[in-house]
Amino acid sequence: GGRKFWALARTGQSATLKGNDEVNGYLLLATSCDGTLATTATPTTVRVVCNNTLAIALDGTTRAIKVPHSTRFDPQTVKKQLGIAVSQWDGFMYRMRALSERKVQWHEAMGFFMSVLCNTAPDGPLTEVIPNERALRRVQNLYEGAGRGSTMASASGTAWGLLNAVTEYVDHERRARSIEYRMDSAWFGQGASIKQKALCAALALVA
Repeated sequence: GGRKFWALARTGQSATLKGNDEVNGYLLLATSCDGTLATTATPTTVRVVCNNTLAIALDGTTRAIKVPHSTRFDPQTVKKQLGIAVSQWDGFMYRMRALSERKVQWHEAMGFFMSVLCNTAPDGPLTEVIPNERALRRVQNLYEGAGRGSTMASASGTAWGLLNAVTEYVDHERRARSIEYRMDSAWFGQGASIKQKALCAALALVA
């Protein structure tokens, strides 16, 4: 809508998980004209088979570089910070590889989706009406074979598959007024929060 501008810049980094599942590194660069978003650079992964995006986060925090509009943009300082952020790639992909090796039982998958999408503890009492049931069913379907790349060796029945079911839902399917609004949410809003929650929950399975 002209309020935000964004670009994806290749970092040249790439990794392949088992079964030829390719993941590439990018920087998501964004700024806003209405002051709602600082000028931001976020190291991001893009899974080639489905175009799912995920901000690189280690220790539960995203390595975003933010420059408020009220301050002078200092390219040298930002470059230095970006160098540190981009250097997180190897550590992050090491963890994603661990997710692709971690086989998941059915009850673990259900617990994962319930905690990420419905804010319920996996072993907590089930109410008759599950909040967000439509999203829960759709994400389950994506995980169980409907998702792009969900039948690959890296994703089928694994923690990596759980994570990608959520990222695909947020990036491509979640209800929104338009594709623009969905993308905005997936990168900067509630969708981004859901993806980070899913990442933390997936990493907890390999901790």
